[in-house]
Amino acid sequence: MRTIILGLAAAGLLGACSGDSATEAKKETKADTLKPGEYEFTAKVDAVRSTDNSIPATGMKVGAAGDAPAAGRVCVGDDGTIDPMTFAEAGDKCTPSSSYMRGGRMSLQFNCARAGRGQLTQLVDGNFTADSFEAKVSTSSYFSGNGDYAMTRTLTGKRVGDCPAGSDKAAQPAPAP
Repeated sequence: MRTIILGLAAAGLLGACSGDSATEAKKETKADTLKPGEYEFTAKVDAVRSTDNSIPATGMKVGAAGDAPAAGRVCVGDDGTIDPMTFAEAGDKCTPSSSYMRGGRMSLQFNCARAGRGQLTQLVDGNFTADSFEAKVSTSSYFSGNGDYAMTRTLTGKRVGDCPAGSDKAAQPAPAP
């Protein structure tokens, strides 16, 4: 009986120790905001489909980035927010309508306008650590004419250093190699 009690006590102590390290690992990967600095991101189009039975009014194609940069850079400021243009197509004008970034979880919504076409909505759902992020971006268009579409993309980003002196928070295409 004593052997069983000692065995259970030892197992309990080992379990408690491993639980502490698991908790510590979770604390290290969760972050309340992205660390300020320059982030390089890549975008991949997962799906594009017409929602009005016409040709989608986007230059983006599945498996590519279309007319938006396949890779780009963005500066994250002291507030830890990502510029809306990181998730938009070239030429769109976007404003945040809802944002949540806490505990490693990212849920953002942007209302966008495309000149001469109409409105778009960008829904961003993902995860982040202090120095990286990964998100699914769902785009829906509400144009005044033909070309409405729904698109999903995957964006990943990693901090590459401090922002260049004098830079703003706007998303920038990556420099050519």
